[in-house]
Amino acid sequence: MCGIVGVVSHTPVNQLIYDALLLLQHRGQDAAGIATNHGSHFSMYKANGLVRDVFRTRNMRSLPGNSGVGQVRYPTAGNASSEEEAQPFYVNAPFGITLAHNGNLTNWEQLKIDMFKNDRRHINTESDSEVLLNVLAHEIQNATTGYSLDPAAMFRAVAALHKRVRGSYAVVAQIAGHGLLAFRDPFGIRPLCIGFNDTEQGTEYLVASESVALEGLGFRFLRDVIPGEAIFIDNDGKLYNQQCAENPTLNPCAFEFVYFARPDSIIDGASVYATRLKMGEYLAEKIKRQFTSGDIDVVMPIPDSSRPAAMELALKLNIEYREGFIKNRYIGRTFIMPGQGVRRKSVRQKLNAIASEFKGKNVLLVDDSIVRGTTSREIVQMARESGAKKVIFASAAPPVKYPNVYGIDMPTSSELIAYGRTEEEVCREITADALVYQDLDALKRSISDVNPALKSFEASCFDGIYITGDISRDYLDRVEYARNHPKPQNEDVIRSQLNLNLAKVD
Repeated sequence: MCGIVGVVSHTPVNQLIYDALLLLQHRGQDAAGIATNHGSHFSMYKANGLVRDVFRTRNMRSLPGNSGVGQVRYPTAGNASSEEEAQPFYVNAPFGITLAHNGNLTNWEQLKIDMFKNDRRHINTESDSEVLLNVLAHEIQNATTGYSLDPAAMFRAVAALHKRVRGSYAVVAQIAGHGLLAFRDPFGIRPLCIGFNDTEQGTEYLVASESVALEGLGFRFLRDVIPGEAIFIDNDGKLYNQQCAENPTLNPCAFEFVYFARPDSIIDGASVYATRLKMGEYLAEKIKRQFTSGDIDVVMPIPDSSRPAAMELALKLNIEYREGFIKNRYIGRTFIMPGQGVRRKSVRQKLNAIASEFKGKNVLLVDDSIVRGTTSREIVQMARESGAKKVIFASAAPPVKYPNVYGIDMPTSSELIAYGRTEEEVCREITADALVYQDLDALKRSISDVNPALKSFEASCFDGIYITGDISRDYLDRVEYARNHPKPQNEDVIRSQLNLNLAKVD
């Protein structure tokens, strides 16, 4: 669940991309990178860490050019701590391409083998994004005649890529000396939008994961990139677009609205803030059916993403709303921190309870979701330690029971607290007195009510339905095994040699 940005301007873009990445920092805290294009030359800098820590003045000065791409990384595959897997990625042929990717390819391992054996391309990391870049490069080379690259060839390449690649992907790619390419997978799982800014020198364009990155920099929102579509903006600022998929459908990730996206963003025509208010409204209706007047004294959010739902819930229940937890804003988002130990330690550093708001009260705590249960358990204990008489826990999302393979770090069932457990068992695990989950139909209605055009969603972590149609039980078992049995560092060398020997035999 990374954040990506691409810019074509008439002035240097290094500061513009930096500022856009700051606005998308909530989408990834592991690494950050920027690649700019100046004539036929690329400049790139990337490293592990937050945007503000990665880039120094000397780094920014080394990024000239009026177009470029950037990414903040949230690792879901590969080596989370490897700077080699920070993006953008670069390949030198054809023309020279840099690429930033948000999503997760489900067939990247097979593609990696196929590209070595058939396309003669070497993939140097365990990143699916490097595989995606090489597929794009190969298809651009096949679609190009002579030494020139026109938009029609670009769109043929993306169409061929759609036929080879499976999974979720929103992409920005810079082709040296030509322009910026952006495209979205045929299912529209990961978000991508485009904005523009009219200047004296001409129109400049910015493509980003969320609309907040456009508006925060003075760009006007143009539209979302539709599923399967490719957009090409040449270095003169002329925009071309074409549908490149055969049967595209829009299935935005429901978890974007629950947690990941900023509330001030609009994704596929739906205000994230408005959908979270609706989640609170529907959750209030369920709580009314399960509890009587007097069972709850006060409603409190778990800051920050659950605040809109909690406010609307309290309003609908006519129950006092209070802020019982204060957040340390210098601690990252615990859900996207790698490792259970890091998450558990960070909860107490991130949140501090105001004891007077809890003492002697029946408290309804509202969170956006319950994934692994680590944070929820710690928060319930903090409420009890602060004097709460009863702690009722409510989730604005349904139980997270199934792995997500499309770019959210929920790869194995064993890590999910709701997997194989009843709601009563989850309640005991997090040590709450009562637990209320949002119904899945209510979650979907929360989004559809805001934009009725949204009728289908990627909600596999809730319902186990994988819309790309290529996910089997065997696939999930392999992912879980790989997660629980990290390979030795020298296995890349062993497998490369094995593939080389297989190629010789073939």
